[in-house]
Amino acid sequence: MSGPATIPAEEPQTAARERFRVILRHIATGKPLSEAQAEEAFGLVMDGVADGAQIAALLMGMRVRGETQDELLGAVKAIRSRMKALHEPPPDAIDVCGTGGDGHGTLNVSTSVAFVLAGLGVPVAKHGNRALSSKAGASDVLTALGVPLKEDVATLGADLRERNLTFMAAPHHHPAMRHAAGVRRALGVRTLFNFVGPLVNPARVTRQLVGVSDAAWLAPIVDTLAKLGSTRVWAVCGEIPGSSLRWIDEITLAGPTYVEAFEGGVRHRFTLEPEMAGLTRAPVSAIAGGGPDENARALEALLRGSRGPYRDTVLFNAACGLHIAGRGQVLNGAGQVDRDVLCRLVSLAASSIDSGAALASLEAARGVTG
Repeated sequence: MSGPATIPAEEPQTAARERFRVILRHIATGKPLSEAQAEEAFGLVMDGVADGAQIAALLMGMRVRGETQDELLGAVKAIRSRMKALHEPPPDAIDVCGTGGDGHGTLNVSTSVAFVLAGLGVPVAKHGNRALSSKAGASDVLTALGVPLKEDVATLGADLRERNLTFMAAPHHHPAMRHAAGVRRALGVRTLFNFVGPLVNPARVTRQLVGVSDAAWLAPIVDTLAKLGSTRVWAVCGEIPGSSLRWIDEITLAGPTYVEAFEGGVRHRFTLEPEMAGLTRAPVSAIAGGGPDENARALEALLRGSRGPYRDTVLFNAACGLHIAGRGQVLNGAGQVDRDVLCRLVSLAASSIDSGAALASLEAARGVTG
């Protein structure tokens, strides 16, 4: 009598590849994926099952058809389940991060905001990546500034607790993302991964200021974070009047900024204008950036006291970050913006720069001691 049949070692991988092909055939019909299908698809990508052509087909099939909130949630769940997370981060830690992909190539705003907030004692767990669809990502600029991108989660957690600031480079915490990195770089356009990035913070922060490159995604991003346990989130998207690139993934001086907020279990929707924060309007070209070295020089000059639209943009974003961190209450009981509070928080953010505290946060991140 013969023994039990032996399953070839390659069979599980073959079955996984076939499951991915089934998903691609579904995508080809123009139909959206369910949350479960999206979680499976992105899990297979993260596990190295799909090749580059298949990953590109998945991403561009969704992009051309228009990605859905269920697809976003499924992708986030798949990536969170595979990430290397920090242990016991401060419960009030926040992240300030943009999706990228808006095409404007501006100076690095959220990275500057991180130093400003840390200078005021706000614990900032900043998640970022190298440029995949922009000129200079957060990790590129930090490297140019001489800030080491550490990998050990215990060290990163200690930095956050002791210095109120840690920078988490996405490849160190999402090693499985390497399977898609080359495809994303080759495509050079915004994909669902841009929207996923801010939602997979390795410190599992529950407070976030998320810059979004398309206003249509404000509500889906907030809804996704709310479902995943976030407590205070603002998703923001600036509008650039008269530009062929209509949206920018930060609070802007160039036009109105649309905000979708979730805090205290309640949703709010409102618009910010520069004048509400006591700031002067400026075109987006006033904060045009370049490569990592150029952006790094501008960031350090900002922290050393340089004034102008870049500083004001950072202050505007930092003021809202202070609200999210619980250092002020910009929204009143009716969900309306209290301009006096917003202006006070802009002044508080400015004090971090003017006192040298924000620069000291940069020096501490570099490993320079006084």
